Amino acid sequence: MKKNSGIIWPYAISIAIILVFGACVATVVITNKLPVEDSDTYMRGYQEADAAANEIIEARIAFDKEYTIEYINEGLHLDDSIIKYKVTDKSSNPINDAKLKIIITRPNNHKYDQTLETFNVNDGIYSFESIKIPVEGRWDIMAKVNVGELERYYNIKADTRKDEILEY
Repeated sequence: MKKNSGIIWPYAISIAIILVFGACVATVVITNKLPVEDSDTYMRGYQEADAAANEIIEARIAFDKEYTIEYINEGLHLDDSIIKYKVTDKSSNPINDAKLKIIITRPNNHKYDQTLETFNVNDGIYSFESIKIPVEGRWDIMAKVNVGELERYYNIKADTRKDEILEY
């Protein structure tokens, strides 16, 4: 009987090694099938943003010393969402000559991206055309604001199911 009980360990170890190797292969196969999107927090690939991180931070500090930007919408809705920003100088005087580019995107998915560049300006309030949000859920609203030589990225998270807005 002792002879048979000692032979089970090599089989158990071999089976365990095969199962671990199979789990590793399955993990690689499954993850290769899932889509992976690049981060675009600063409206550029993460490699470019990483390489220019100091310049982006310095540009934000310089912009914030001179101007204030504010997202003034209550929330984001599936139908008839109008995106509005208010740009003022530090004395609360409206700035009417800023250039804004807005991208509305799902986090880590570019399938439903919408780019907005056409706006109306009235007393420092930049209103973009009404848009339809195709899918319920979380959305990132990314803005690039230029006033003269100064530039700033102003990114917020919004949700069509809630009226809360978070800056990031």
